[in-house]
Amino acid sequence: MTENSSQRPTNGPNSHPELPTQYAPADVEGPLYERWVERGYFEADAKSDKEPYTIVIPPPNVTGSLHLGHAFEHTIIDALTRRKRMQGFETLWQPGMDHAGIATQNVVERELAKEGVSRHDLGRETFVERVWQWKRESGGQISGQMRRLGDGVAWNRERFTMDEGLSKAVQTIFKRLYEDELIYRAERIINWCPRCLTAISDIEVEYDDDDGELVSIRYGEGDNSIVVATTRAETMLGDTAVAVHPDDERYRHLVGTEIELPLTGRRIPIVADEHVDPEFGTGAVKVTPAHDPNDFEIGQRHGLPNLTVMDEHAVITAHGPFQGLDRLEARSAVVGALRADGRIVAEKRPYTHSVGHCSRCKTTIEPRLSMQWWVKVGPLAKAAGDAVRDGRVKIHPEDMAKRYFDWVDNLHDWCISRQLWWGHRIPVWYGPNGEVVCVGPDEEPPGGEGWHQDSDVLDTWFSSGLWPFSTLGWPEPTESLEKFYPNSVLVTGYDILFFWVARMMMFGLYAMDGTPPFHTIALHGMVRDQFGKKMSKSFGNAVNPLDWMDAYGSDAVRFTLARGANPGVDVPIGEDWVQASRNFANKIWNATRFALMNGATVEGELPAPERLSATDRWILSRLNAVVAEVDAYYEDYQFAKLSDVLYHFAWDEVFDWYVELSKTTFAKGGAEADAARRVLGEVLDVTLRLLHPVVPFVTEKLWTSLTGQESVVIADWPGDSGFRDEAAEREIENLQQVVTEVRRFRADQGLQPGQRVPARLELSGTSLAAHEDAMRSLLRLQPAGEDFTATASLPVAGATVALDLSGAIDVEAERKRLAKDLAAAEKDKAQTTAKLSNEGFLAKAPDHVVEKIRTRQATADADIARITAQLAALPKG
Repeated sequence: MTENSSQRPTNGPNSHPELPTQYAPADVEGPLYERWVERGYFEADAKSDKEPYTIVIPPPNVTGSLHLGHAFEHTIIDALTRRKRMQGFETLWQPGMDHAGIATQNVVERELAKEGVSRHDLGRETFVERVWQWKRESGGQISGQMRRLGDGVAWNRERFTMDEGLSKAVQTIFKRLYEDELIYRAERIINWCPRCLTAISDIEVEYDDDDGELVSIRYGEGDNSIVVATTRAETMLGDTAVAVHPDDERYRHLVGTEIELPLTGRRIPIVADEHVDPEFGTGAVKVTPAHDPNDFEIGQRHGLPNLTVMDEHAVITAHGPFQGLDRLEARSAVVGALRADGRIVAEKRPYTHSVGHCSRCKTTIEPRLSMQWWVKVGPLAKAAGDAVRDGRVKIHPEDMAKRYFDWVDNLHDWCISRQLWWGHRIPVWYGPNGEVVCVGPDEEPPGGEGWHQDSDVLDTWFSSGLWPFSTLGWPEPTESLEKFYPNSVLVTGYDILFFWVARMMMFGLYAMDGTPPFHTIALHGMVRDQFGKKMSKSFGNAVNPLDWMDAYGSDAVRFTLARGANPGVDVPIGEDWVQASRNFANKIWNATRFALMNGATVEGELPAPERLSATDRWILSRLNAVVAEVDAYYEDYQFAKLSDVLYHFAWDEVFDWYVELSKTTFAKGGAEADAARRVLGEVLDVTLRLLHPVVPFVTEKLWTSLTGQESVVIADWPGDSGFRDEAAEREIENLQQVVTEVRRFRADQGLQPGQRVPARLELSGTSLAAHEDAMRSLLRLQPAGEDFTATASLPVAGATVALDLSGAIDVEAERKRLAKDLAAAEKDKAQTTAKLSNEGFLAKAPDHVVEKIRTRQATADADIARITAQLAALPKG
């Protein structure tokens, strides 16, 4: 009745190893993981004839340690790959790390500073060797933390973006792009970090609202003057024009004339450009082509000179009184000089505006004109967009596709050079007579006097953009490349959809002759705190997941993250939720331990349906429905929903209902008890396998104890046999209604949960007669004696439960308590009715306020009906 093709154990039903009374994750998780790795469960065989399933890990930085974002993403990927492995796929979860150019160089430079030396003291070659030494000794601690989490990666295939094979891939694709005129060198505006002394990518720029100043400056004199506003007054020293909109009547007479630039004595033109917004500010903007990306574009359109007035340290280089000042010092000095010259029209402080900062050192970014290497992304981006539009690649959830198209359809050329020493050095040599030679991986660089290699390295995203195929051996035609490319799915955060995903799409399609790097892009959200705030050390709400793993176990952390994983939606998480998941793991442990102690078994075939009780048929019917539901959610990447289904099925239906109902069956013994033991074994076997991808450790320990088999990691994934028994489901639903209603009545009457009371159950004409013993056990109901007097009668689901509460409660005390509760409910009913009868209130109050009062009124009505019924049910006297 379930598609359970797992091999049955050789041990008998009573030979299970005894489980400890409590689950201790720290004692279980480490040894289990090492056993999985030693037995090679996570390795992938390129020679296998199984259908491949491939996911590459978004490579963490070699400098990094496991944070909740990693734990969240890895939980999703591990669940997908564990399930596919159980389904019989040749499954590869490809691990590896990114060399993280800027971050790693900064780490090593800080170590050198402690020794009183700099990288320049060492020289490039010695410094790079020092970085490799650091990597060998201190880098990659995240690998050990991934093991703690339970990541089922193919460790024997671990790659590093600077290893020999991946370096060859980088050189190969650079040369191909260069020869196809898709890589070029040009002077453009880039994001420059004056602290790291390198260009940085857009993703490495963090924008924050900073308090600055907005200064309005008058250029020129009299009727021919013009006012511009700026937050970076020091850049005016590099102005080469003022721009206005061509249709702006205020300035039409000035277009084509020149105006004097204050403090410099230079005259600059007034140009007309459609980039200018005539509705913003004065409708005129200063143009500094060498220090602003938009101004650079205006300058290109109008043939303006590019005047650089700051060096790489953001120190003023323009001749005059400001030369040698840091940009912030110069800002104050320039404003002071303009003020003294009567040029300041207005000053606003503080002026809050968005400012870019280096994500590594938090230094304010300086837009800077610089000679750099670029990728011409036009044809590459078009191919990346077409692959999604024509359905070769699916983006999940679908609504994220628009954001993807907005990016790739408007992508600017990509600056790929970085002024660092750690990274893939650009494979270009320059000769003494202006020669430029791009060298491939198997080619000898030109020698002789005057030849030198470009000093820059490639952007880290360049090498990570090759990750889906370079890790499989490209550019060599390896068996792994043939087997595992394209990847099945990419799991990553929506926040790097534009920066990493788009680059992998461009490079994969280019290098692999139009074959995209993956079939599906599954995007998840960001992990936030329980109040929805971004986690940050500065906010004081950052969490080290290892602390939670130490306290509650890795399974608890994983299950908490999975329960919040709705596609493309941010995930709030708090420690109390992890505690609840720990309780769930304990519940699984205790229920399975009870089952084993009572002889639950997976040995032999399941009895035929006609030999099973309604309770057994109900749980098997529900089990198959849950298998189908979980499978559907997996295919749709709905981890929150599948986790919720498993949680409620396991806890509510299996542990709280089926196990409890089975206790009376076990107590009776006989054939029905034997059948129930086999069914309970089946249900636990399948449930543990369904849970395994999300909570691998506790399920491994329990499943092997239950079945006697080698490991649930390599067990078969359960299938839905199609067995359903709607009649049994209705029957148990009726039983549940009776038990739930009587429990609620007992609680309302103030009875203690374990307090036994006499009761008469009238079950004739219903299907519940066979469950009377179970119902009495669950409800703590003893048989009615000769002196039984019904003080309450509860008709539920066609049955009637008559109770004798005389002597069980203090009737007068209970009557006073209920009367007090009734008075409070009637008062609330009167207040809400008065408000809802007030036309003036209804006309003015917001809809959500009115709806809240209607809800209060409905609650009051329900409370009045319930309490009135409770009072009526109390014994008279």
